[in-house]
Amino acid sequence: MKYVFGPVNSRRFGISLGIDLSPDKKSCNFDCVYCELKGAKPVNTITNPPKVQDIIDEVKNNIIKFPNIDVITITSNGEPTLYNNLELLVDELNKIKQNKKLLILSNGSTICDKNIEKALKKIDIVKLSLDCATQKCFKKIDRPLKGIILEDIIQCMKTFSKNFKNTLVIEILLVKGINDNIEEIKKLNNILMQIIPQRVDIGTIDRPPAYQVQPVKDQEIEELIKYFDEKLPISLIRKQNSNKQECFKEKDILYLISHRPQSQFDIDTFFDNNSKEKIGKMVEKEIIEKINIGGTVFYRKIL
Repeated sequence: MKYVFGPVNSRRFGISLGIDLSPDKKSCNFDCVYCELKGAKPVNTITNPPKVQDIIDEVKNNIIKFPNIDVITITSNGEPTLYNNLELLVDELNKIKQNKKLLILSNGSTICDKNIEKALKKIDIVKLSLDCATQKCFKKIDRPLKGIILEDIIQCMKTFSKNFKNTLVIEILLVKGINDNIEEIKKLNNILMQIIPQRVDIGTIDRPPAYQVQPVKDQEIEELIKYFDEKLPISLIRKQNSNKQECFKEKDILYLISHRPQSQFDIDTFFDNNSKEKIGKMVEKEIIEKINIGGTVFYRKIL
């Protein structure tokens, strides 16, 4: 296989079959300090892009081979929306995806392009990155191609969200000493409350980065998320499970979930077996509900 890889077990989106639209070399209009790929000068095109039909042929074969996948993920050795036939590819994938969800992992930089916006609206789950609220921070962490303005991206994300009928996920990746301060987080919160995504994924560096930057400690992330509005469905992306599990009373569980919906990963990681049983009974009694947002299960108080 040249363009399709996996399946891989994604904690955020389920069992995923990936499509790499830039298999020959990194093609991205960002040069993020935390990228797991080797640093490279930002570009706005994909060199030697694969043909749509070649991709479709590989996907068809792999859907037969791996019938239990949850999502077909459009990604890239860089930024997938730089692919010159994105809408056609999306149309063809929608024809063959069967009961699978179509997902794209984008840095959000091209959201103002009407052709890209049109293609994204046909995708089941759109994941866009938003690491910063200010241009200064944006240039420091995402290192974009010259001429890319964060404020433009933010305004177009707001417009896209209003008109998008499927699942929008915003991802924030925290880097020590850059975007892990309270001021930046508060500004991000204000922006997210205007975008109103269905889910906000927050994580930090968990693989060797392209540049000499450090992750933010879990405890510090826990403190920072307190500055996000309780209405935002926050999902923490953690590298591994914690050995520490807590026992909660039913009233404490209801209080916690009322203020911040908990993901299945949060429940599995931080709640002991007794607490999990209580949650199950609370779901049966319809005190709280279990919902699936873009492949991640959340528990929340029934509205």
